[in-house]
Amino acid sequence: MNLQMLFRSGLVACFLAATGGTALAEGQRSPSAEGAAIAFANLADGDVVPAGYTARFTISGMGVAPAGSAIENTGHFHLLIDLAELPPLEQPLPVTEQIVHFGKGQTETPLNLAEGPHRLQLLLADYAHVPHDPPVLSEAITITVTAGDQ
Repeated sequence: MNLQMLFRSGLVACFLAATGGTALAEGQRSPSAEGAAIAFANLADGDVVPAGYTARFTISGMGVAPAGSAIENTGHFHLLIDLAELPPLEQPLPVTEQIVHFGKGQTETPLNLAEGPHRLQLLLADYAHVPHDPPVLSEAITITVTAGDQ
């Protein structure tokens, strides 16, 4: 059962107890560490990359932990793809084609995107996929994906 199903079913407290986590009050977000920052390690605004290019993520001031691990000052990455505006920050991020979760603590991914321009941004979220307060968000960048090697 995933975390979103746990939230809907009311089993969050049982899940957190079983994983050694601590529950936050409803509507309360995990605090982020002062000065925490995330970014793309190998992408910059305006880059042109081939399809399947591996994007790497960096973090400073906090650590990376898998979803479900309620460890202070940690979170896991979410890649926002071609979003016009940020999703609601006070609730778990949904799983969509435009919000890609890295709940196992991954720090890189191949960009399997269609040819053309794409707006990318990273957002860190806590053990329950809820963005921190204040949010730890990278700068948005626009890249262009091409069919061939560049």
